[in-house]
Amino acid sequence: MENGVRLSVIIPAHDEAPLIGATLDVLAHSTAWLGDGVEIIVVDDASSDGTGAIARARGARVLPVALRQIAAVRNAGAAAARGDRLLFVDADTLANPEVVIALMDAMDRGAVGGGVGVRFIRPLPLHMRIFESVSILLFRLAGVTPGCFLFCTREAFDAVGGFDESLYVTEDVRFGRALRHVGRVAILREQVYSSARKMRTYSLGEKIRFLLRFLVAPGRVARDRARLELWYGPRRHDEVETRQREPD
Repeated sequence: MENGVRLSVIIPAHDEAPLIGATLDVLAHSTAWLGDGVEIIVVDDASSDGTGAIARARGARVLPVALRQIAAVRNAGAAAARGDRLLFVDADTLANPEVVIALMDAMDRGAVGGGVGVRFIRPLPLHMRIFESVSILLFRLAGVTPGCFLFCTREAFDAVGGFDESLYVTEDVRFGRALRHVGRVAILREQVYSSARKMRTYSLGEKIRFLLRFLVAPGRVARDRARLELWYGPRRHDEVETRQREPD
């Protein structure tokens, strides 16, 4: 632990101005009990919309990069972190105090890392409300660690070599599986809320076509950013989201 930092929170962000302010405000409230034992690092990945300025105004440490690959961005944040415990939070995810307390407790009791159940911020189409409930159950049974809120010790992160930078998606699942070779992985009962923007800005047909393409060739698709518009495309925000979480 360097300079008394117990927890380093790493937030990868690309053009997240409509969201990053609210995300950081909630995170500041949820980690206040740690006092000076927490640092917030926003890894600003080639943003063009003031994401970095909003983060700095809220006291976050901003690390500018130009990588456009989520695994590499998370690894860059981890390399700059000073804490002996790492928490990766997506820029569209709200972390409540209970979940932060629970993850610290889990690592106090020997877990090398873990994840949580993820719910989506409403409004949400019916098919996605069904998907949400089913995925929480299946992810818990399978021990999946969603990347929007994933934690680990520095020692475990180094032991597995960080996130696999050959992958543009599913790097979080691969990372969680690797952690299991190091020690116990905890899937917390507490849950976080994440943006449903991908569910609203892409039609059901588009999502089904992507799913089918991924199922046919998961390894090839996960390594090809050109096939991953759902994650890396320009449709990042919608009217509902911007109205609900307007930045200062």
